[in-house]
Amino acid sequence: MPKSFLTGLIGAPIAHSAAPAMHEQAAHALGVRCHYHLIEVAGADRDKLRALLDGACLLGFAGVNVTYPYKEAVVALLDELSPDAAAMGAVNTVVVRDNRLIGYNTDTTGFARAAADLVAASPQGSVALIGAGGVGKAIAFALAKLGVAELRIFDTDRAKAENLAGLPGLRGRAVVADSVQAAAKGAAGLVNATPVGMLPSRDSPVLETLLHGGLWVADAVYYPLWTPLLIAAKATGARVMTGRELAIHQAADAFELFTGLKPSTDVMGKAFDRVMSETRAG
Repeated sequence: MPKSFLTGLIGAPIAHSAAPAMHEQAAHALGVRCHYHLIEVAGADRDKLRALLDGACLLGFAGVNVTYPYKEAVVALLDELSPDAAAMGAVNTVVVRDNRLIGYNTDTTGFARAAADLVAASPQGSVALIGAGGVGKAIAFALAKLGVAELRIFDTDRAKAENLAGLPGLRGRAVVADSVQAAAKGAAGLVNATPVGMLPSRDSPVLETLLHGGLWVADAVYYPLWTPLLIAAKATGARVMTGRELAIHQAADAFELFTGLKPSTDVMGKAFDRVMSETRAG
């Protein structure tokens, strides 16, 4: 078993990512070393993404995470996909194994772990999913695994929503909504899987009038932790879940894929909280 690991994150913007602290502290607690490198590249085309992945192989990376806006673009560049990643066509974790690139989606496993109690404690009913991009796909599959009876998917790009609703594993369980209002009306839960609410944005993807105390609301955004959507939802008495839980659990699952070691989510959570505290103070 190696005593040190080189890992990283490809995406943009990622300057405020808590991933380096989470992965490096988790490794330290296990008695190994990890250097987690932020690879911020905006506007990368297929060739540039290919070069970044080839570079990870050549430099001896154990793997890299992939975030917005490349979770779907990277899929066609990999040698192999896990069944979940292949089904949804989105990857957030690429493992380098014997010079081969293998894609996984720990957003799905992470969100399923993070939201399990929230979904189980809520009345059975529809869940509104706002956003059908890379993280939206992962969350849709997670909600299906948690037994949600109906997903109402809205995306400003209707074709994306239709594509997601038609994927095997979701077909018959997911419907396309014509608006956020239509998706949220009468729903038991609502998830924001768009970047709306991420700094410097101060917007919410959902009108406050659609929020109420009988709803649960989750946000994939974690910078800021308390997005305008979650602040408004909490004020109505809705049960809320910040992006913290998804961030920690997806990171823990990715760390295990990279290293073969099971990290402490408590250690990762403390590292995450420290980064968030320092970011706010800055």
